[in-house]
Amino acid sequence: MQTENNCIVIFGASGDLTHRKLIPALYNLYKIGRLSEHFSVLGVARTEMSDEVFREKMRAALIEYEKAEGETLENFCSHLYYQAVNTSDATDYGKLLPRLDDLHDKYQTAGNTLYYLSTPPSLYGVIPECLAAHGLNTEEYGWKRLIVEKPFGYDIKTAKELDIQIHRFFEEHQIYRIDHYLGKETVQNLLVLRFSNGLFEPLWNRNFIDYIEITGAESLGVEQRGGYYDGSGAMRDMFQNHLLQVLAMVAMEPPAIINADSMRDEVAKVLHCLHPLSEEDLKHNLVLGQYIRAEMDGKTVNGYLQETGVPADSNTETYMALRCEIDNWRWAGVPFYV
Repeated sequence: MQTENNCIVIFGASGDLTHRKLIPALYNLYKIGRLSEHFSVLGVARTEMSDEVFREKMRAALIEYEKAEGETLENFCSHLYYQAVNTSDATDYGKLLPRLDDLHDKYQTAGNTLYYLSTPPSLYGVIPECLAAHGLNTEEYGWKRLIVEKPFGYDIKTAKELDIQIHRFFEEHQIYRIDHYLGKETVQNLLVLRFSNGLFEPLWNRNFIDYIEITGAESLGVEQRGGYYDGSGAMRDMFQNHLLQVLAMVAMEPPAIINADSMRDEVAKVLHCLHPLSEEDLKHNLVLGQYIRAEMDGKTVNGYLQETGVPADSNTETYMALRCEIDNWRWAGVPFYV
């Protein structure tokens, strides 16, 4: 099934996530016919560049990460455009109006627009307000959607504040809060492995399982993301979203029906059953660390403290290991090592 005609606006289009993940994902949808021929992608960031420079950067990324080539690659890249905008300045968003009008006319999108925030979390509340200042949030002319990546707030207080702030300018049906890790094929296959397999499902409990280990291993350092990463660390960047979601999918009960609400309800039940960790528990069940300068694939790579944007005296963890337990009938007494 193809999507409706639409324009996809990526804020933070000059960043790592866009060329490494987002553009390759859109390219693969295009290649298998899941994108309408009448679509456009408008990259938005502070960096000044032309449409052609942006296309060339994305073309190079697709060749590197997807081994893309030929007519399909060129046709896809012809749908890419770019607009430099100071994303902190509401008046600068006026530049988007003529660009979007042109793209909507050219691709017959009826005004359908998706805004993807591939930006630092500090802009998650700013961008919706700036879009609204120019009427770019209203659905009088086509639907409007807003995709917000994790981390959604720094803690529960800031998450609630961010939710209130975004709802001032976008309705709930327009907002998508996503965790891209759940789109990984291995994670998606967990549900099939568990609930569609007559061999495993009867054994998936404390009577037959001694312990469960969930490992998220990466060979990349923080590269150019030191400024962001040092304010979060592995616990906030990986555990409390990506890996906690995987833990919940491993431990959850079968949802009544396969839809978003039922899945969310079962995930929430697991999280409510996590055994609270006292200060004493953390002394014995939590390990934190940082990667150091080392040799990998025959090359010397920087340690965390040598990365760009990282203070020389930083205590931010790049490694965490936690032992936790789930207090319910299925998992009582089974340790989860994450």
